[in-house]
Amino acid sequence: MPRVYVAGAFSTAFGKRADDSLKDLTREAYTGVLADAGMDGGDGIDSAWFGNCGMWVDGQGSIRGQVCLTPLISEGRFPERIPVTNVEAGCATASLAFTGAWKDIAAGIAETAIAFGVEKTWYPEHAERTAAIFDGGIDQYDPGEWRQYYADAGSEAGIPFEPGDNRTVFMDTYAMQAAYHMQRYGTTREQIAAGAAKNHTIAQHNPRAQYRFPLTVEEVLNDRPVSWPLTRAMCAPIGDGAAAALLVSERRLQGLPQHVRERAVLVAGFGQSSGKYRALDEDGLSKLAAERAYAMAGVGPRDIDVAEVHDATSFSEIYQAEMLGFCGRGEGGPFVAGGATSLGGDIPINTSGGLVSKGHPVGATGLSMISELTEQLRGEAGERQVPGARVALAENGGGVVGFDEAACSVVILRGAG
Repeated sequence: MPRVYVAGAFSTAFGKRADDSLKDLTREAYTGVLADAGMDGGDGIDSAWFGNCGMWVDGQGSIRGQVCLTPLISEGRFPERIPVTNVEAGCATASLAFTGAWKDIAAGIAETAIAFGVEKTWYPEHAERTAAIFDGGIDQYDPGEWRQYYADAGSEAGIPFEPGDNRTVFMDTYAMQAAYHMQRYGTTREQIAAGAAKNHTIAQHNPRAQYRFPLTVEEVLNDRPVSWPLTRAMCAPIGDGAAAALLVSERRLQGLPQHVRERAVLVAGFGQSSGKYRALDEDGLSKLAAERAYAMAGVGPRDIDVAEVHDATSFSEIYQAEMLGFCGRGEGGPFVAGGATSLGGDIPINTSGGLVSKGHPVGATGLSMISELTEQLRGEAGERQVPGARVALAENGGGVVGFDEAACSVVILRGAG
């Protein structure tokens, strides 16, 4: 398999950026990733993959990347005539854009490819646009199917499926999964809150995080209820942002300056899977995606030094620790609460602060994970640094089919040297 490297990675600050357009966010991500890769311009970029979920709510669909890149092309800052492929896969959008860029290079049709994830979900004057973006992540043709599935699952989990106007249906699905896990394995709200408090506290050291303040377990538990057993502090906020990665072939890398080569990160493996209506006690799709990524990279769960996982709610860190093989099935609660996923723990998870603190601009999230892990593998994460990190994993899921995400990506990165 040809080797593909991340030569540059960048994430904007996430937050409620009402004054910044999608074109503004695209520009910021592009100039940031070029600077990180030590490039003055975009000469040599052969292909681009552009991830976004919500531009259609502004009336712009179909050619999203081409539209957002047009100003940069007009200024001579982005190469003309290269293929720009648009990607949409719910919250996994940016990861699939990254995979597309990887495939272009691995297939030998590009030496340098760029992946973007750009999103706005905060529309203070048009809340219906935010709702529409999230509604696109679940089946709108046969809603009766998932409503019945969730009603049955709610009965099994011991909490009724009762969607509310103050939250998305996704929060209710996570809540039911958490309740079932609590019922079957003895997981507690305090254990879920411990993961949330850990991520909120570490996010104060991430200058790109949407929320940068510490929280205690008690403060997490006492925050506003969202969908039992989840509180607001256990749930990812709405916000805006962008991220990008510049990928190069081994041949292209050898022609770049030494300081760029020394900071390059190998894409060691990836796995992708799709969701289905599964039983509550059946393994989720991230387990299969992880197994595929581990096989390609030639590593296992014990080889991972640091990970970013899709904690749209803090229960997800518990669940994904199990699916990724960092602990046994049903052991995620005490694993997280006991400090195993903290800095200095067995496998630090979400050193960015995770989605609950870093923020979750849907189509940008996956590449923000790549940016965080690239910093970790370079030893450039400052107070968030995991000492000696050599192998990293990013797990990113998007949309829902029952209790599965509709799409899941797992990427494994390896540091240079």
